[in-house]
Amino acid sequence: MRRIVVSQFVTVDGVMEGPGNDPAFDRAGWAFKFDRGSEGSAFKLNEVMEAGALLLGRVTYDGFAAAWPNMTDEVGFAEKMNGMPKYVVSRTLNAPSWTNTTVLSGDVVATISRLKKEPGGDLLVNGSGQLVRTLAANNLVDEYRLMVFPIIVGAGQTMFGSDFQPSALTLVEARPVGPDGVLVLTYRPNTTEQLQRPTAAEETP
Repeated sequence: MRRIVVSQFVTVDGVMEGPGNDPAFDRAGWAFKFDRGSEGSAFKLNEVMEAGALLLGRVTYDGFAAAWPNMTDEVGFAEKMNGMPKYVVSRTLNAPSWTNTTVLSGDVVATISRLKKEPGGDLLVNGSGQLVRTLAANNLVDEYRLMVFPIIVGAGQTMFGSDFQPSALTLVEARPVGPDGVLVLTYRPNTTEQLQRPTAAEETP
């Protein structure tokens, strides 16, 4: 059975939008302000090399598909990104151009649930905010890897909306990387404890 691993760059205030260049977001580029060091780069390289496939939403997929086919590097990161299988959730994408892409349409939850039961390596999710919220709401995420950058941007899309039900996580690892205070946090869902919203009576002092 495959795992779904959500790996994100986030700010201290939980924003995942615009870590790199994004003309549509006026506070984009915040991840470029900090040095994640060789440890941070190795962390990202290893998770891509160990992944079995990418699982992406349409917006993130389009951005990756426009950029990665034109990239090369000495460590094989771009080669793995371009060569590995990709699954993109979309009801409108008919002719994907990026190598080894499969479009997932229809009942997303049922389709991805079936995909998880197939043999293979981790399904790695980057970006793809709407998809992440759907996966989390349906208990399909097996691990969260957050690279937290020491900045508050004050606006932008966060990983989870205000209507998301409280859900406990278990901390697997926490370690700083690089010289600028970037932190890698790894969590897994805590299936034994689901946090409940307090009732009005419980909130009353």
